[in-house]
Amino acid sequence: MTTRPIRIAPSILSADFARLGAEIEAIDKAGADYIHVDVMDGHFVPNITFGMPVMAAVRSYTAKPFDTHLMIAPADPYIAAFAKAGADSITVHAEAGQHLHRSLQAIKAEGKRAGVAINPATPLSAIEHVLDDIDLLLVMTINPGFGGQTFIPATLDKVRQAHALIGARPIDLEVDGGVTVDNIGEIARAGANVFVAGSSIFAGNDPATYASRIAALRAAATH
Repeated sequence: MTTRPIRIAPSILSADFARLGAEIEAIDKAGADYIHVDVMDGHFVPNITFGMPVMAAVRSYTAKPFDTHLMIAPADPYIAAFAKAGADSITVHAEAGQHLHRSLQAIKAEGKRAGVAINPATPLSAIEHVLDDIDLLLVMTINPGFGGQTFIPATLDKVRQAHALIGARPIDLEVDGGVTVDNIGEIARAGANVFVAGSSIFAGNDPATYASRIAALRAAATH
């Protein structure tokens, strides 16, 4: 189990896009720690979501950090624009470019927290040489591209290995994909401390349910 604070990061990929600002306001009030923003380009992943103008448009609806996950390739040309649009942390994929260290330097140059994500089939060896350059390691527990997928059981051991690799470094270990109230405890015990949850929070898009769902996830992660 990690000693770093547990953070719940609702993914607005599962929000009602017709009232996105109101949805962000609702999850803020419901107890979200971060707002997870899944940016997809239809190239690196088989889906298209939203870009900088949408992020800039909804930035004023919350003071919570925008945890920005760039599932785009190439990512480097857009880092400054996402920083300007309101990102607080920017995570790029190890698989999305040939110069991961350069991408992380670009994020740091914007004064933002730098994260790196790895897909289920990508070995942790892909990121061990940049561990001292990151603030966040995101282990994908589904194949990226769509919400509502089921957690891949084999990734749990990868979370354990990632936690061991991080050691005493001040790095958040984040998981994204298929996180539910039934498995979040086991994932937390494996060492993760930041949990992206989409449909587990937004299912039905009823703001009256968000606080109880976030609280249930947090409680299950800490027991």
